[in-house]
Amino acid sequence: MSNKGMKKQVKKEDRRDRISAILMLSPVVFLLLICSIYPFLWMFRYVCYDYNGFSATFTGARNFTRMISDTTFWSSVGHTFEYAFYKLVFIIPLALICAVLLNQKIKGTSVFRAIYFMPTVISSSISGMIFTFIFATQNGILNGILMALGMGAPVQWLTSPDHVMTAVTVLAVWGGFGNYMLYFITGMNVISEDVYEAAKIDGANGVQTFFKITLPMLSPILKVVLMLAITGAFKDYEAIMVLTQGGPGNRSMVMFLYIYNMIFGSGLTNMTQPQIGYGALLSVVAAIIVGLVTIAYQRIARRLDDVM
Repeated sequence: MSNKGMKKQVKKEDRRDRISAILMLSPVVFLLLICSIYPFLWMFRYVCYDYNGFSATFTGARNFTRMISDTTFWSSVGHTFEYAFYKLVFIIPLALICAVLLNQKIKGTSVFRAIYFMPTVISSSISGMIFTFIFATQNGILNGILMALGMGAPVQWLTSPDHVMTAVTVLAVWGGFGNYMLYFITGMNVISEDVYEAAKIDGANGVQTFFKITLPMLSPILKVVLMLAITGAFKDYEAIMVLTQGGPGNRSMVMFLYIYNMIFGSGLTNMTQPQIGYGALLSVVAAIIVGLVTIAYQRIARRLDDVM
């Protein structure tokens, strides 16, 4: 075949590859446009309107001034940061420790992997209902155990501002650590056994092997897991809505739960009808907050990589 014929053949194959790529990507792009980009643009449309789902009235900057003075919303932002901090402090170490233990070549580890992963496939609403029975003040499972151990009075897990965040954090850790555990196990399976054999020959014990080999080689997976955990913690609200409805006294009200109440209406916010326009503005602000946190984390992670 001549050079000219070969060039035509290459161009034809390139064109065929481009068409195949476009056809394969088109369903994803279509769903992205319909399910993500269009709703986001629709939401921007009503940030300056008083919209209840039926009629829209232009209000100018009224929603912005209301947001600035909305102490409940800004309190929910603070509660979101607090909740995310508590969740990350417990869920990442727990997932990593369980991953290390279940990555051992011991019979039965696959059963425990399935058990620990099971909460992640349970609906958030169902998880919230389960923990409602666990944390109930009267006849609750946890209080029943504590009373049997000698505690004098039942703990008001869901009705006391001092304890409700503990209950919410326990629910979040229980429902999410199995997913992150599997990420860590997958990362550990990529590490060559030869590295561990060499460390064992050099006399390294289990703790030294973990901190000198496993943890450094898991750093790419760890950064991804931290990113997912951070964004997931800031967007959590379904299980909290079922468990506490943001109470008591808005103590467990996180920002996306507050936005949900605004858009769909809730007695907790003293509304008689949805306030979609104001909720749309709060959604934009919440998205900006999550974006800024994500950017800050990425910059910190990048600087740590440069140092190390």
